[in-house]
Amino acid sequence: QVQLVESGGGLVQPGGSLRLSCAASGSIFSINAMGWYRQAPGKEREWVAAITSGGSTNYADFVKGRFTISRDLAKNTVYLQMNSLEPEDTAVYYCKADITTLEDGVIKTGTSYWGKGALVTVSS
Repeated sequence: QVQLVESGGGLVQPGGSLRLSCAASGSIFSINAMGWYRQAPGKEREWVAAITSGGSTNYADFVKGRFTISRDLAKNTVYLQMNSLEPEDTAVYYCKADITTLEDGVIKTGTSYWGKGALVTVSS
């Protein structure tokens, strides 16, 4: 069993900042890539940013220069620092992690887990 829990969402004015966190817990052997997705009202879920276990990062074009993804390996936590927020960034933000689990002596690789989401609203 693995759980991902996001926190840090809320209401912010245009131009403001928020920092999302996502903590993974449970039968974790190792965590590979972690990332953030978002889903705006009436739209499909879209990829925002990703970070590998080695610390390499990638961003969607629409957040480059504004958002920064980072992770704390010791805490099994990934962060998304969001600056210069725009109304178009309003969405539910989801954390995703590719996790290798160890349960009852069995190692299982290649499973993706999702958090339940954190709402970010950018409005004046």
